[in-house]
Amino acid sequence: MELTHSRADGSYRKQLAQLSKTQLLILDDWGLEPLLPAQRNDLLELMDDRYGKNATVMISQLPTDEWYGCVGDNTLADAILDRLMHNSHRLEMKGESMRKRRAQVD
Repeated sequence: MELTHSRADGSYRKQLAQLSKTQLLILDDWGLEPLLPAQRNDLLELMDDRYGKNATVMISQLPTDEWYGCVGDNTLADAILDRLMHNSHRLEMKGESMRKRRAQVD
C-alpha cells in the first residue's frame, strides 16, 4: 500500500530504496488477495533488490504451492518466488490457530 501511495506523491524510488535496505522485511498475511499488476511489479523489484542482501519473512496461511496463484502472472510468479525460495528456510506450522485456543481460555 505504501508503494502505491508513494507513486502518487513522487516518492516511489525513495520508498523502494528504503524497503530494499531494511534488514528484516516481514510480509504478513501473504496471499489473502491476488496481487494487482502494479503490486506484482513492485514485489519483483523489491525482491530483486533484497536478494542475497537482507532477510525477508513471508507469513501465510496458504501452502507455498498455492503462492503462484496469489501473484496472478506465471512469469512474474516464477521470478518473484525464485528469489524468495532460493536459500530460504521454511517452517510449516500445523495445528489450531492460537487465536482459537486463546478464545477458549478467556
